[in-house]
Amino acid sequence: MTETGFELKAQDGKARTGLLRTPRGDIRTPAFMPVGTAATVKGMLPESVRETGADILLGNTYHLMLRPGAERIARLGGLHQFMNWQRPILTDSGGFQVMSLADLRKLTEEGVTFRSHVDGSKHHLTPEHSMEIQRLLGSDIVMAFDECPALPADRARIEESMRLSMRWALRSREAFGDRPGHMLFGIQQGGLERDLREESARALRDIGFEGYAVGGLAVGEGQEAMFSCLDYAPDMLPEDKPRYLMGVGKPDDIVGAVKRGIDLMDCVLPSRSGRTGQAWTRRGQVNIKNARHADDPRPLDEDCGCPACRSYSRAYLHHVFRSGEMISGMLLTWHNLHYYQELMAGLRTAIFEGTFESFEAAFHEARAERDIPRL
Repeated sequence: MTETGFELKAQDGKARTGLLRTPRGDIRTPAFMPVGTAATVKGMLPESVRETGADILLGNTYHLMLRPGAERIARLGGLHQFMNWQRPILTDSGGFQVMSLADLRKLTEEGVTFRSHVDGSKHHLTPEHSMEIQRLLGSDIVMAFDECPALPADRARIEESMRLSMRWALRSREAFGDRPGHMLFGIQQGGLERDLREESARALRDIGFEGYAVGGLAVGEGQEAMFSCLDYAPDMLPEDKPRYLMGVGKPDDIVGAVKRGIDLMDCVLPSRSGRTGQAWTRRGQVNIKNARHADDPRPLDEDCGCPACRSYSRAYLHHVFRSGEMISGMLLTWHNLHYYQELMAGLRTAIFEGTFESFEAAFHEARAERDIPRL
């Protein structure tokens, strides 16, 4: 079995590029993980997701435990077999979704009791149960169970939540046990409070994990506050382990996070935007539902090699979106994921070649030009 581990290849400022090794394949970092919430990246075949350049997908513990159930997935050969994705999968712990989606939550030291947003059924999720669900799913990277309060929140609430999460992190580590070929990541909490972030990082380092996430950001605090926190939070985590920023983000969020030392990111944005007629390009966002595209024979992006840009016009993409056709979301999602992975490849190359600063400047310059002029 291939050993798991993280190898740094190059660094430019705080930006890093490397390889995260797993038995199911290497993950080139910095990496963006498309989100496959319910064992699918909406609108995409797994082989199409791989074709965009993705090395790893994210699956969602909360959604999969409710439907179709972790035990059923295990009986059917595990999540990789179930969804026909044989490369690495990271599963989140379920904590964030319990807080944001479930009804009638009750939080105690033991865990969280909640009612499903799907059918109202009652469930109890603890660090131990989360580890067992993720074991049944068979994910390669498992996330510790934590609590993530929405920002803004007062310091007392953030402090209490962070310390509970650190106690749960220890229970997650103990319940995870010895699983060769699989990794457990701890999650740093502490909101925007520097001393609480340091306390959290210290607790996680003492427990010891194969990777570390910066949690509790991209939850309503705004980009400026997030970047201010990322100016110091990743530096508190071990340099020789991967650093994962959860739930981020827009392309400029990604570039700014990589600049500050982040190695892994995930977000529903490229697929969700695709289904709502939004395309992300090197010139920024394009709203394909706008009437200006109705007679436009040009591609979304003439320099993009994805199927949407290679074979279809803006006029066609506008038409199928306005007509409510499924192909609209499929093509725009493919384009968005292709663009995100192209951005990650560009970041990796720039870091390796020591040209991150000029890459970042060119990225912002292209976005400032905005979309091509209307015909």
